[in-house]
Amino acid sequence: MSGFAVVFNKQDRLELENMFQRIGHRGTYISGKFIYKRVLMAQNYLKSDICLKENKFLEQDENQVPVFNQKLPDFRICYDGQMGNWEKRAHDSGVSNGPFREERLFLYLYHQYGSQMFEYLDDAIFAFVISDGDNLFAARDLLGIKTLFYGRKNGTYYFASELKGLKDITDEFYEFPPGHYMNSDGRLVQFAELPKEPPAICKSDPDEMIISIRDIIQRSFQNRVNFEDPTGSLLSGGLDSSVIAWLASQAYREKFGKEKRLKTFALGVGESEDIKYARLMASHINSEHHELIVDLDQILAVLPEVIWCLESFDPSLVRSSVSNYLISRYAKENSIEVLLSGEGGDEIFCGYMYLKDFPSEELFARQMECVGFLHNNASLRLDRMNLCNSVRVVTPLISGELFKYAMAIPSEYKQRPDGDQKIEKWIFRKAYEKVLPKEIVWRLKQEFSQGSGSANVLPLYFEKAVKNKEFKKAQASFPIVRSKEEFYYFKIFTENFGSDLAVETVGQWTSL
Repeated sequence: MSGFAVVFNKQDRLELENMFQRIGHRGTYISGKFIYKRVLMAQNYLKSDICLKENKFLEQDENQVPVFNQKLPDFRICYDGQMGNWEKRAHDSGVSNGPFREERLFLYLYHQYGSQMFEYLDDAIFAFVISDGDNLFAARDLLGIKTLFYGRKNGTYYFASELKGLKDITDEFYEFPPGHYMNSDGRLVQFAELPKEPPAICKSDPDEMIISIRDIIQRSFQNRVNFEDPTGSLLSGGLDSSVIAWLASQAYREKFGKEKRLKTFALGVGESEDIKYARLMASHINSEHHELIVDLDQILAVLPEVIWCLESFDPSLVRSSVSNYLISRYAKENSIEVLLSGEGGDEIFCGYMYLKDFPSEELFARQMECVGFLHNNASLRLDRMNLCNSVRVVTPLISGELFKYAMAIPSEYKQRPDGDQKIEKWIFRKAYEKVLPKEIVWRLKQEFSQGSGSANVLPLYFEKAVKNKEFKKAQASFPIVRSKEEFYYFKIFTENFGSDLAVETVGQWTSL
């Protein structure tokens, strides 16, 4: 994960510097600028973003960042992304391993295929801007896992990894839509969209599906995790994070020795459910387990910083982001550079509780709707709450191959009927029931904020802290504010970003 800022059609170094300074936390290892003809580009990286052979130091050299491909020296790329099938694509394209390998591959694909390059990026998440000084090509992945914003002013186009990079530059700014690209003329073109109908059923035998799911996830893990930098695993005690921690613990011992222990990290507001289940799972895999127990005062103290970093006021998202922020900061204090996360499992295997309310024949459409929320909801938290602490996060369950496969799994295996109830993520649970404690496998789904405890204390606090008269006045002006808690977050957000176009970039979850 990294950050970038781009100005196109105007030579103003001060504007670029202003934008770039606001995202300095996204890359504290190396940075650089490229200023040529009509474009100004600035990029920064964390050390864990760069594929360094034998973990050697990369000398600071502004000429190499933003990155170029030596075979295509006219083009530069600002990039934030992660590619699962890099090895296969690189082999086909003749791109060598080493620092900035994904960036060099993206430049090759753009040079060879132009706007058709996305056909080769089916297992990648990305946000990028490519330019040769005269022309520009910007894009964001279909799910919007990587964040990107753009703005306009007097014929100039601005791009930044975070909204805060644009807010002092122009009053006209927007979230870059997922699954789109933009050319030099500023026109947005959709290159992909979520399917409206389910694909053909992959297999009808659950045992075969279980084998395939485990094979795909194992492959995704191996393609994304290498332990070259100090790595730990988030562990909430839920199924998704437990699967990743189990895989990571096995891989960690294979790489470093049977006696070595993976570091795992859990957070709770007091003795929360997450803390209890995370302890159980940590004991199961014999990890070096770290717990951060916090109280309401500690949560309230970081809320302004969390909302500034998050760029949202949605209550569900803010609650989970507070927990994510605190545990990521704690992991960084324990010298962790890379955190593994189970993010994505609920979207892929229909884990959210509200999805149980819909009939089987409607589940696919609702699942795609849920996936469509990612770009300014869960993936926003994933990006911001780790990068604001200069920690890279890796998500093996967010895999193009896994996503495609899961779409073809029949609905009744994702939301399994059980009497008058349904078991969410049933097929995913079955895939790992033999290697995880049964208490973990069959634990009822809880959102991060619920399991950690922040969802319990924050609504109650603001219900008392915010006066009825003040809340009703706010609702009259801003009907989108649904609760006293949301109003408090909304005030902090608008103080930082304004109440006009910035508000339109905020995604609101289906429930409070």
